[in-house]
Amino acid sequence: MKRTFSILLMSLLSLSPMLATQPESVNEEPQAEIKFDKMTHDFGSFTEDKALVSCIFTFTNVGDAPLVITQCVASCGCTVPTYSDKPIEPGKTGQIKVTYNGKGRVFGPFSKVVTVMSNAKTKMTRLSIKGEMVEKK
Repeated sequence: MKRTFSILLMSLLSLSPMLATQPESVNEEPQAEIKFDKMTHDFGSFTEDKALVSCIFTFTNVGDAPLVITQCVASCGCTVPTYSDKPIEPGKTGQIKVTYNGKGRVFGPFSKVVTVMSNAKTKMTRLSIKGEMVEKK
């Protein structure tokens, strides 16, 4: 019995350095973070003779490392995002221009999504556009 107790005590003492709680040093690397001025844009109603409409989504790098937009993908071929692949320094702004081409499309309301991928803390962000193309009277 004494031997079992001694072995158990020795085992606990040898584990005590591993069980001691020590604060972990948090050494996070700098990271970019993207913040948009708006997430949606409504073109409202427009006629077929003005079927090409564009808007600008402005964003700010609110992180502490350079931000790089790696890809912008639209949900439809009628929507084209354009952007710069140059790094945006912390505190600086950039823009994504989204153009919708309604030429040859069906009249009525539409809603499209542009997925923005970057090296930011939030890797993927979705922007949306909507509107309604009506017949010219």
